[in-house]
Amino acid sequence: MGNPVKKLVLSGYYGFGNSGDEAVLQSILLALRAEGERQQVRIEPIVLSIRPKETAAMYGVTAVHRMRLGELVRALRECDGLISGGGSLLQDATGIKTIPYYLAVLKIAQLLRKPTFIYAQGIGPVRRSMFFPFIRHVFNKCAYVSVRDQESADLLATMGVRASGLTVVPDPVMGLDVKESVLRSNTKKNDKPVIGVSVRFWNGDRSELDSLARSLRSIAERRPVVIRMLPFHMPDDVKASRYVIERMGALPDHAEWDMREGIDHPQDMLAEVASCDLLIGMRLHSLIYAASQHVPLLGISYDPKIDQFLNRLGMQAVASTSSFDSEAVTAQGLQLLDHQTDWITEKREAIEQLKQQARLPAQQIVEMVHTKVDRKNVALSR
Repeated sequence: MGNPVKKLVLSGYYGFGNSGDEAVLQSILLALRAEGERQQVRIEPIVLSIRPKETAAMYGVTAVHRMRLGELVRALRECDGLISGGGSLLQDATGIKTIPYYLAVLKIAQLLRKPTFIYAQGIGPVRRSMFFPFIRHVFNKCAYVSVRDQESADLLATMGVRASGLTVVPDPVMGLDVKESVLRSNTKKNDKPVIGVSVRFWNGDRSELDSLARSLRSIAERRPVVIRMLPFHMPDDVKASRYVIERMGALPDHAEWDMREGIDHPQDMLAEVASCDLLIGMRLHSLIYAASQHVPLLGISYDPKIDQFLNRLGMQAVASTSSFDSEAVTAQGLQLLDHQTDWITEKREAIEQLKQQARLPAQQIVEMVHTKVDRKNVALSR
Protein backbone atom coordinates (compact mmCIF):
# COMPACT_ATOMS: atom_id res chain seq x y z
CA MET A 1 0.00 0.00 0.00
CA GLY A 2 1.43 3.38 -1.05
CA ASN A 3 1.79 6.53 0.95
CA PRO A 4 -1.43 8.49 1.64
CA VAL A 5 -2.12 11.38 -0.72
CA LYS A 6 -3.07 14.81 0.59
CA LYS A 7 -4.10 17.75 -1.58
CA LEU A 8 -3.08 21.21 -0.37
CA VAL A 9 -4.29 24.41 -2.03
CA LEU A 10 -1.68 27.21 -2.12
CA SER A 11 -2.92 30.81 -2.09
CA GLY A 12 -0.56 33.72 -2.79
CA TYR A 13 0.51 36.33 -5.31
CA TYR A 14 1.30 33.72 -7.92
CA GLY A 15 1.41 33.96 -11.70
CA PHE A 16 1.99 37.72 -11.85
CA GLY A 17 5.59 37.56 -13.06
CA ASN A 18 7.11 38.74 -9.78
CA SER A 19 10.33 36.76 -9.31
CA GLY A 20 10.19 37.13 -5.53
CA ASP A 21 6.69 35.70 -5.19
CA GLU A 22 7.47 32.95 -7.68
CA ALA A 23 10.50 32.10 -5.56
CA VAL A 24 8.21 31.88 -2.52
CA LEU A 25 5.97 29.45 -4.40
CA GLN A 26 8.91 27.34 -5.60
CA SER A 27 10.36 27.26 -2.08
CA ILE A 28 7.08 26.13 -0.52
CA LEU A 29 6.52 23.46 -3.17
CA LEU A 30 10.01 22.01 -2.73
CA ALA A 31 9.79 22.14 1.08
CA LEU A 32 6.41 20.37 1.08
CA ARG A 33 7.68 17.71 -1.30
CA ALA A 34 10.78 17.08 0.81
CA GLU A 35 8.78 16.89 4.04
CA GLY A 36 6.18 14.66 2.43
CA GLU A 37 8.89 12.21 1.40
CA ARG A 38 10.43 12.34 4.86
CA GLN A 39 7.11 11.81 6.63
CA GLN A 40 5.76 9.35 4.03
CA VAL A 41 2.88 11.49 2.81
CA ARG A 42 2.45 12.34 -0.87
CA ILE A 43 1.58 16.03 -1.13
CA GLU A 44 -0.34 17.11 -4.25
CA PRO A 45 -0.37 20.92 -4.50
CA ILE A 46 -3.12 22.92 -6.18
CA VAL A 47 -1.91 26.47 -6.85
CA LEU A 48 -4.24 29.47 -7.15
CA SER A 49 -2.70 31.56 -9.94
CA ILE A 50 -3.64 34.47 -12.18
CA ARG A 51 -2.10 32.47 -15.07
CA PRO A 52 -2.79 28.85 -14.14
CA LYS A 53 -1.55 27.33 -17.40
CA GLU A 54 1.84 29.02 -17.05
CA THR A 55 2.10 28.10 -13.38
CA ALA A 56 1.21 24.46 -14.08
CA ALA A 57 3.80 24.26 -16.85
CA MET A 58 6.55 25.94 -14.85
CA TYR A 59 6.22 23.88 -11.66
CA GLY A 60 4.54 20.67 -12.80
CA VAL A 61 1.55 21.13 -10.50
CA THR A 62 -2.20 21.49 -10.78
CA ALA A 63 -3.21 25.16 -10.95
CA VAL A 64 -6.58 26.93 -11.08
CA HIS A 65 -7.55 30.53 -11.72
CA ARG A 66 -7.47 32.54 -8.52
CA MET A 67 -10.25 34.93 -9.61
CA ARG A 68 -12.76 32.37 -10.88
CA LEU A 69 -14.92 31.62 -7.86
CA GLY A 70 -16.27 28.32 -9.18
CA GLU A 71 -12.80 26.89 -9.82
CA LEU A 72 -11.51 28.21 -6.50
CA VAL A 73 -14.36 26.73 -4.44
CA ARG A 74 -14.12 23.41 -6.28
CA ALA A 75 -10.42 23.20 -5.47
CA LEU A 76 -11.08 23.98 -1.82
CA ARG A 77 -13.85 21.36 -1.62
CA GLU A 78 -11.49 18.71 -2.96
CA CYS A 79 -8.48 19.64 -0.84
CA ASP A 80 -7.27 18.52 2.57
CA GLY A 81 -6.10 21.96 3.62
CA LEU A 82 -5.26 25.50 2.48
CA ILE A 83 -1.87 27.19 2.76
CA SER A 84 -1.90 30.99 2.57
CA GLY A 85 1.49 32.52 1.92
CA GLY A 86 4.20 33.46 1.98
CA GLY A 87 4.99 36.97 0.88
CA SER A 88 3.32 40.21 1.97
CA LEU A 89 -0.30 39.24 1.38
CA LEU A 90 -2.06 41.00 4.22
CA GLN A 91 -1.22 44.65 3.53
CA ASP A 92 -3.24 47.56 2.21
CA ALA A 93 -0.39 49.61 0.74
CA THR A 94 -1.11 48.31 -2.77
CA GLY A 95 -4.87 48.79 -2.54
CA ILE A 96 -7.99 48.20 -0.49
CA LYS A 97 -8.93 44.90 -2.19
CA THR A 98 -5.82 42.87 -1.33
CA ILE A 99 -6.62 41.99 2.29
CA PRO A 100 -10.28 41.10 1.63
CA TYR A 101 -9.25 38.73 -1.17
CA TYR A 102 -6.78 36.67 0.86
CA LEU A 103 -9.04 36.64 3.92
CA ALA A 104 -11.98 35.54 1.76
CA VAL A 105 -10.02 32.56 0.41
CA LEU A 106 -9.11 31.55 3.96
CA LYS A 107 -12.70 32.02 5.18
CA ILE A 108 -14.19 29.92 2.37
CA ALA A 109 -11.83 27.10 3.28
CA GLN A 110 -12.79 27.39 6.94
CA LEU A 111 -16.51 27.35 6.08
CA LEU A 112 -15.82 24.14 4.16
CA ARG A 113 -14.20 22.79 7.35
CA LYS A 114 -10.74 22.61 5.83
CA PRO A 115 -7.68 23.25 8.02
CA THR A 116 -5.96 26.52 7.12
CA PHE A 117 -2.28 27.33 7.50
CA ILE A 118 -0.42 30.66 7.34
CA TYR A 119 3.02 30.09 5.82
CA ALA A 120 5.75 32.61 6.75
CA GLN A 121 3.74 35.69 5.82
CA GLY A 122 4.91 39.25 6.23
CA ILE A 123 1.99 41.16 7.76
CA GLY A 124 1.44 44.83 7.04
CA PRO A 125 1.35 47.63 6.64
CA VAL A 126 -2.35 47.60 7.57
CA ARG A 127 -3.30 51.26 7.71
CA ARG A 128 -7.05 50.70 7.84
CA SER A 129 -8.02 49.50 11.31
CA MET A 130 -11.36 48.29 9.95
CA PHE A 131 -9.50 45.18 8.77
CA PHE A 132 -8.28 44.27 12.26
CA PRO A 133 -11.36 42.32 13.45
CA PHE A 134 -11.57 40.37 10.18
CA ILE A 135 -7.90 39.38 10.34
CA ARG A 136 -8.29 38.42 14.01
CA HIS A 137 -11.40 36.32 13.28
CA VAL A 138 -9.83 34.39 10.40
CA PHE A 139 -6.34 33.93 11.88
CA ASN A 140 -7.66 32.69 15.22
CA LYS A 141 -9.40 29.89 13.34
CA CYS A 142 -6.22 28.77 11.54
CA ALA A 143 -4.59 25.49 12.50
CA TYR A 144 -1.11 26.98 12.17
CA VAL A 145 0.23 30.53 11.85
CA SER A 146 3.81 31.47 11.01
CA VAL A 147 5.13 34.92 10.10
CA ARG A 148 8.49 35.94 8.67
CA ASP A 149 9.54 38.55 11.25
CA GLN A 150 8.85 39.67 14.80
CA GLU A 151 7.29 42.92 13.58
CA SER A 152 4.55 40.90 11.84
CA ALA A 153 3.94 38.93 15.03
CA ASP A 154 3.71 42.14 17.04
CA LEU A 155 1.24 43.65 14.57
CA LEU A 156 -0.99 40.57 14.75
CA ALA A 157 -0.85 40.79 18.55
CA THR A 158 -2.19 44.35 18.43
CA MET A 159 -5.09 43.01 16.36
CA GLY A 160 -5.89 40.39 18.98
CA VAL A 161 -4.51 37.34 17.18
CA ARG A 162 -3.59 34.74 19.79
CA ALA A 163 0.14 34.57 20.41
CA SER A 164 0.05 30.89 21.43
CA GLY A 165 0.99 28.77 18.44
CA LEU A 166 2.23 31.74 16.41
CA THR A 167 5.75 31.08 15.10
CA VAL A 168 8.31 33.52 13.72
CA VAL A 169 10.34 31.96 10.89
CA PRO A 170 12.49 33.29 8.02
CA ASP A 171 11.15 33.91 4.54
CA PRO A 172 10.72 30.50 2.82
CA VAL A 173 13.08 31.54 0.02
CA MET A 174 16.00 31.22 2.47
CA GLY A 175 15.56 27.46 2.06
CA LEU A 176 15.68 27.48 -1.75
CA ASP A 177 18.69 25.79 -3.34
CA VAL A 178 20.19 26.26 -6.79
CA LYS A 179 19.94 23.38 -9.23
CA GLU A 180 23.46 22.11 -9.91
CA SER A 181 22.78 21.99 -13.66
CA VAL A 182 21.67 25.63 -13.65
CA LEU A 183 24.61 26.71 -11.50
CA ARG A 184 27.11 25.03 -13.84
CA SER A 185 25.64 26.85 -16.85
CA ASN A 186 26.07 30.18 -15.05
CA THR A 187 29.81 30.05 -14.55
CA LYS A 188 31.58 33.35 -15.05
CA LYS A 189 32.75 34.24 -18.53
CA ASN A 190 35.58 36.50 -17.30
CA ASP A 191 37.62 37.26 -14.21
CA LYS A 192 36.03 40.61 -13.37
CA PRO A 193 34.00 40.78 -10.14
CA VAL A 194 30.26 40.85 -10.85
CA ILE A 195 28.02 43.30 -9.01
CA GLY A 196 24.39 42.22 -9.22
CA VAL A 197 21.91 45.10 -8.99
CA SER A 198 18.17 44.77 -8.30
CA VAL A 199 16.15 47.99 -8.48
CA ARG A 200 12.55 49.12 -8.66
CA PHE A 201 10.80 52.45 -9.13
CA TRP A 202 9.80 54.09 -5.86
CA ASN A 203 10.39 57.83 -5.54
CA GLY A 204 8.47 59.90 -8.04
CA ASP A 205 11.55 61.98 -8.86
CA ARG A 206 13.76 58.86 -9.23
CA SER A 207 16.26 60.45 -6.82
CA GLU A 208 17.21 57.11 -5.26
CA LEU A 209 18.01 55.62 -8.67
CA ASP A 210 20.02 58.71 -9.64
CA SER A 211 22.06 58.32 -6.44
CA LEU A 212 22.59 54.60 -6.99
CA ALA A 213 23.76 55.24 -10.57
CA ARG A 214 26.37 57.65 -9.20
CA SER A 215 27.55 55.02 -6.72
CA LEU A 216 27.81 52.31 -9.36
CA ARG A 217 29.72 54.57 -11.73
CA SER A 218 32.10 55.52 -8.93
CA ILE A 219 32.77 51.85 -8.15
CA ALA A 220 33.32 51.15 -11.86
CA GLU A 221 35.84 53.98 -12.06
CA ARG A 222 37.90 52.41 -9.28
CA ARG A 223 37.59 48.68 -10.02
CA PRO A 224 37.35 46.48 -13.15
CA VAL A 225 33.82 45.17 -12.63
CA VAL A 226 30.75 43.88 -14.43
CA ILE A 227 27.60 45.67 -13.28
CA ARG A 228 24.78 43.20 -13.89
CA MET A 229 21.20 44.42 -13.72
CA LEU A 230 18.80 41.74 -12.40
CA PRO A 231 15.13 42.69 -12.94
CA PHE A 232 12.89 40.81 -10.48
CA HIS A 233 9.50 42.12 -11.58
CA MET A 234 8.58 42.36 -15.24
CA PRO A 235 8.34 44.76 -16.98
CA ASP A 236 8.73 47.54 -14.38
CA ASP A 237 12.13 46.47 -13.07
CA VAL A 238 13.49 46.27 -16.60
CA LYS A 239 12.52 49.93 -17.08
CA ALA A 240 14.04 50.86 -13.73
CA SER A 241 17.25 49.00 -14.64
CA ARG A 242 17.50 50.81 -17.95
CA TYR A 243 17.01 54.10 -16.14
CA VAL A 244 20.00 53.34 -13.91
CA ILE A 245 22.10 52.28 -16.90
CA GLU A 246 21.32 55.55 -18.69
CA ARG A 247 22.22 57.58 -15.60
CA MET A 248 25.55 55.76 -15.20
CA GLY A 249 26.63 56.91 -18.64
CA ALA A 250 29.64 55.50 -20.50
CA LEU A 251 31.79 53.37 -18.18
CA PRO A 252 35.60 53.22 -18.21
CA ASP A 253 37.18 50.67 -20.57
CA HIS A 254 38.02 48.31 -17.70
CA ALA A 255 34.34 48.07 -16.61
CA GLU A 256 31.11 46.99 -18.30
CA TRP A 257 27.44 46.44 -17.68
CA ASP A 258 24.85 43.92 -18.83
CA MET A 259 21.27 42.97 -17.97
CA ARG A 260 19.61 39.58 -17.50
CA GLU A 261 16.12 39.90 -18.97
CA GLY A 262 13.37 37.33 -19.35
CA ILE A 263 14.31 35.09 -16.41
CA ASP A 264 11.06 33.45 -15.32
CA HIS A 265 12.06 30.49 -13.18
CA PRO A 266 13.12 31.37 -9.60
CA GLN A 267 16.01 28.91 -9.57
CA ASP A 268 17.41 30.47 -12.74
CA MET A 269 17.42 33.89 -11.08
CA LEU A 270 18.86 32.35 -7.92
CA ALA A 271 21.73 30.99 -9.99
CA GLU A 272 22.32 34.45 -11.48
CA VAL A 273 22.61 35.92 -7.99
CA ALA A 274 24.84 33.05 -6.87
CA SER A 275 27.31 33.92 -9.65
CA CYS A 276 27.72 37.49 -8.32
CA ASP A 277 30.49 38.73 -6.05
CA LEU A 278 28.30 41.45 -4.55
CA LEU A 279 24.55 42.14 -4.64
CA ILE A 280 23.11 45.63 -4.22
CA GLY A 281 19.36 45.30 -3.97
CA MET A 282 16.08 47.05 -3.37
CA ARG A 283 13.92 43.97 -3.92
CA LEU A 284 13.64 41.90 -0.74
CA HIS A 285 14.09 38.58 -2.48
CA SER A 286 17.23 39.73 -4.28
CA LEU A 287 18.75 40.16 -0.81
CA ILE A 288 17.38 36.83 0.40
CA TYR A 289 18.78 35.10 -2.70
CA ALA A 290 22.18 36.63 -2.02
CA ALA A 291 22.20 35.66 1.65
CA SER A 292 21.11 32.10 0.92
CA GLN A 293 24.04 31.73 -1.50
CA HIS A 294 26.56 33.47 0.78
CA VAL A 295 26.93 36.42 -1.58
CA PRO A 296 27.90 39.69 0.19
CA LEU A 297 25.03 42.14 -0.02
CA LEU A 298 23.99 45.75 0.48
CA GLY A 299 20.30 46.54 0.98
CA ILE A 300 18.54 49.73 -0.07
CA SER A 301 15.41 50.13 2.03
CA TYR A 302 12.08 51.31 0.65
CA ASP A 303 9.94 49.28 3.06
CA PRO A 304 10.32 48.02 6.67
CA LYS A 305 10.51 44.44 5.37
CA ILE A 306 13.98 45.21 3.96
CA ASP A 307 15.21 46.44 7.34
CA GLN A 308 13.59 43.50 9.14
CA PHE A 309 15.42 40.97 6.97
CA LEU A 310 18.75 42.78 7.22
CA ASN A 311 18.37 42.90 11.01
CA ARG A 312 18.25 39.11 11.08
CA LEU A 313 21.71 39.13 9.52
CA GLY A 314 22.96 41.73 11.99
CA MET A 315 23.00 44.35 9.24
CA GLN A 316 21.45 47.71 8.42
CA ALA A 317 20.42 49.16 5.09
CA VAL A 318 23.28 50.94 3.34
CA ALA A 319 20.78 53.57 2.15
CA SER A 320 17.07 54.20 1.86
CA THR A 321 14.80 55.78 -0.71
CA SER A 322 14.45 58.77 1.63
CA SER A 323 18.13 59.09 2.58
CA PHE A 324 20.80 58.07 0.09
CA ASP A 325 24.49 58.91 0.53
CA SER A 326 26.16 57.91 -2.75
CA GLU A 327 29.67 58.14 -1.34
CA ALA A 328 28.80 55.86 1.59
CA VAL A 329 27.29 53.27 -0.77
CA THR A 330 30.42 53.44 -2.93
CA ALA A 331 32.70 52.98 0.08
CA GLN A 332 30.77 50.00 1.44
CA GLY A 333 30.55 48.42 -2.00
CA LEU A 334 34.30 48.64 -2.45
CA GLN A 335 34.83 47.30 1.08
CA LEU A 336 32.76 44.19 0.38
CA LEU A 337 34.38 43.61 -3.01
CA ASP A 338 37.81 43.70 -1.39
CA HIS A 339 36.87 41.61 1.67
CA GLN A 340 34.26 39.09 0.49
CA THR A 341 35.69 36.21 2.52
CA ASP A 342 35.48 38.18 5.76
CA TRP A 343 31.78 38.92 5.20
CA ILE A 344 31.01 35.28 4.33
CA THR A 345 32.85 34.01 7.41
CA GLU A 346 31.09 36.53 9.66
CA LYS A 347 27.57 35.77 8.37
CA ARG A 348 27.85 32.02 7.73
CA GLU A 349 26.37 30.83 11.05
CA ALA A 350 23.42 33.26 10.92
CA ILE A 351 22.66 32.28 7.31
CA GLU A 352 22.72 28.55 8.05
CA GLN A 353 20.37 29.04 11.01
CA LEU A 354 17.93 30.96 8.81
CA LYS A 355 18.06 28.25 6.12
CA GLN A 356 17.21 25.56 8.69
CA GLN A 357 14.43 27.62 10.27
CA ALA A 358 12.90 28.33 6.85
CA ARG A 359 11.91 24.66 6.60
CA LEU A 360 9.92 24.64 9.86
CA PRO A 361 6.48 25.60 8.42
CA ALA A 362 6.57 22.75 5.90
CA GLN A 363 7.58 20.32 8.65
CA GLN A 364 4.73 21.46 10.91
CA ILE A 365 2.06 21.51 8.20
CA VAL A 366 2.92 18.09 6.78
CA GLU A 367 3.06 16.65 10.29
CA MET A 368 -0.42 18.01 11.04
CA VAL A 369 -1.74 16.62 7.77
CA HIS A 370 -0.07 13.27 8.46
CA THR A 371 -1.55 13.09 11.95
CA LYS A 372 -4.99 13.66 10.49
CA VAL A 373 -4.37 10.85 7.98
CA ASP A 374 -3.31 8.48 10.77
CA ARG A 375 -6.42 9.30 12.80
CA LYS A 376 -8.67 8.60 9.81
CA ASN A 377 -6.94 5.27 9.21
CA VAL A 378 -7.39 4.31 12.88
CA ALA A 379 -11.08 5.23 12.72
CA LEU A 380 -11.62 3.17 9.58
CA SER A 381 -9.93 0.12 11.10
CA ARG A 382 -12.27 0.07 14.11
